[in-house]
Amino acid sequence: MNHLPKIAIVGRPNVGKSALFNRIAKKKIAIVDEAEGVTRDRLYTDADFFGRPFQLIDTGGIDARSKADFNEHIKRQAEIAIEEADSLIMVVDARVGPTSLDEELAKILLRTHKPVCLAVNKIDNEEQLVMMHPFHRFGIKEMVPVSATQGWHIAELLEAAFSKLSKEPTEGESAKGIRLAVVGRPNVGKSSLVNYLLDEERCIVSPIPGTTRDSVDIPFTVNGVLYQLIDTAGIRRKHAEHEVVDKFAAIRTTRAIERADICLLMLDAQQGLTREEKKIANTIEEEGKGCILLFNKWDLVKGFRMEHCLKGIEEEAPFLQHCPKLFLSAKTGRNVEKIFEMVQQVTGDLEKRIPTHQLNKFIAGCIQRNHPPMIQGKRLRIYYMAQVGIRPPTFVLFVNYPNLMTDTYLKYVYNQFRDEYGFHGLPLNIYMRGKKKKDREGAHEDLETTVDNENLEDFEDDEV
Repeated sequence: MNHLPKIAIVGRPNVGKSALFNRIAKKKIAIVDEAEGVTRDRLYTDADFFGRPFQLIDTGGIDARSKADFNEHIKRQAEIAIEEADSLIMVVDARVGPTSLDEELAKILLRTHKPVCLAVNKIDNEEQLVMMHPFHRFGIKEMVPVSATQGWHIAELLEAAFSKLSKEPTEGESAKGIRLAVVGRPNVGKSSLVNYLLDEERCIVSPIPGTTRDSVDIPFTVNGVLYQLIDTAGIRRKHAEHEVVDKFAAIRTTRAIERADICLLMLDAQQGLTREEKKIANTIEEEGKGCILLFNKWDLVKGFRMEHCLKGIEEEAPFLQHCPKLFLSAKTGRNVEKIFEMVQQVTGDLEKRIPTHQLNKFIAGCIQRNHPPMIQGKRLRIYYMAQVGIRPPTFVLFVNYPNLMTDTYLKYVYNQFRDEYGFHGLPLNIYMRGKKKKDREGAHEDLETTVDNENLEDFEDDEV
């Protein structure tokens, strides 16, 4: 994996770091709110400066004297970002002016001997440049007036941040890898799993639900395979979303599912499947994403067998019946290494294509074992079946009358298909396409072995 230069945005709380992060990234990644301590974990995103790719890091506000929740953890996350960054952008609030906390932080950053530039935020025009002068006492030579909300002088700020870095071009990553989103209710162990997989304190872990608020993207490699891990905030019940940031966190989680290839749906093995997990599972299925079910905290379960737990899950959510399942402990690491075997299996099924002649042989076998029912003197005829898409796998059944396909018979075909071809952890889309009225007479009774454009034009769409 090629190295991209890393630029970290740091500063005391509520000076506009996340707003600046979103402005540079050109998309809303970090949650922006007036409350102190909204950003907790460090956030990464790939960005571009006039053709030069780099990695941008957002951090929580540093305030040694703050009594806000998780302050020590936030400080530690910011320290890690400062340590791994190649260049640092310190953000201050021009309207508030220099504070003792700003001055202390400036001294810390200068002692790192890394390139440091000062972004004097909330200066909206040339007339307000006088507000910069009090910050000269920090001793940071590179000072740039900016407005994160207005997008003023952002290019000049990045030019200052890059000025001390090597001019040699760096190649970006050739691929994003397999995108894995860790999703679930609050406090089921998502961040603990991420930290164990990465073998570092990458995300703040706390027994308090809702600790994670942003969706945190982390690239890493296992056995030579590149992954992009997305740790998300837990989706709460609607009445439990007391804060605005909780609502934003739920939106971020939904977007993380949309961006992911495979979702790792974590459940608390002690509590089982709840309404929130069903909602998340439905979202995963609707978005056509792969899903692996992880039962966390299994080491704490006593007097309960895995078979009983699995049976209860399969009865509650039909989609989850076909998802790979793993009982693990993110805290102790039990069975965690098996996740990637399942990920590789689901990834292979995401790209799998089945030739039409195999599908026709399969559908012929289904009909021989169980003929479609006769309805009002008419019998459903399935001429042939074809795969028309992947991610998720999508198939079309070419029939005479789509309305003759009963739910019972379609479920029979669906289950037979699962038994034959697997597609574990993936939703299956099966559409019906019926003959046009002018072509119904003399329609083929035998299964076709090929599908061409002329055949497709002779059928009408009908989704089941």
